[in-house]
Amino acid sequence: MKKILITALLIGTFSLGYAQSDYYNDYRRSVTDVNWQTVVADLLLSNTQANQLYSLNDQYTDYNGWNRVYANNPDRWRTDRYSEIERILGRDKYAKFKNKYYKGQNPVAVYNRNKNNDKRYKHMDKKAKVYQSNKGKAHKNK
Repeated sequence: MKKILITALLIGTFSLGYAQSDYYNDYRRSVTDVNWQTVVADLLLSNTQANQLYSLNDQYTDYNGWNRVYANNPDRWRTDRYSEIERILGRDKYAKFKNKYYKGQNPVAVYNRNKNNDKRYKHMDKKAKVYQSNKGKAHKNK
């Protein structure tokens, strides 16, 4: 029994670590997929705003630093990052940023949609069974 429990614990630990590394990869892509120098030039940002953006992008250069902050809630990086970008840019410039790089959509929603559309897990939909509750009603015999 102890061996089964230890095995289950190890499998859970490694699968959680893998899932969190996917979140970190999304985070890194959010930093590297955008040419921030072009953003600074296009939006006519001040030196202070540019420095704050670059500092934000350099905040978590490795997985361990990112994981210390987001280990308990890896989804939170999206709202933290983009609310901070909105604070730095201001509402008007943030709207222009969203229109250019995220086609006017909320970047948090874009990453959530990408997470939910992950092709590695598409086959699971076919295997999952949906059970509907009868909402407290008694079972009907046919």
